[in-house]
Amino acid sequence: MGKGCVYCTLWADGFNGVVHHLENRAAFVVVSPDEPEVQRKFAESRGWIFKMYSGRGNSFIKDMGFATADNKYKPGVSTFMKDEKGGIYRVASAIFGPGDDYCGVWHLFDLLPGGREEWKPKFNY
Repeated sequence: MGKGCVYCTLWADGFNGVVHHLENRAAFVVVSPDEPEVQRKFAESRGWIFKMYSGRGNSFIKDMGFATADNKYKPGVSTFMKDEKGGIYRVASAIFGPGDDYCGVWHLFDLLPGGREEWKPKFNY
């Protein structure tokens, strides 16, 4: 979720609008392969208010199944829980893609004449 992908940015823009609701129920962070300074500048330019962490220099993104063998990234989400002994476990995950349940814009486009057609997100409109 960062500077390198208009699709990832689309999902992150959507999360920004609901982060307070999400954080009422659970911790929420976005991890991207961007370096922290790049993340900070990009987040500021988008008005993002959620916490961000960098996956640069570690295997977290790949371990979660969101990177391919040739280091291409796929947007997605993982959820975790902490047990009474302090152990942390991943309980669910999903890959993001056009038309998924995690980005409402696709469903709104489906209500338009012609549906979503060949629409693609942009960094700026």
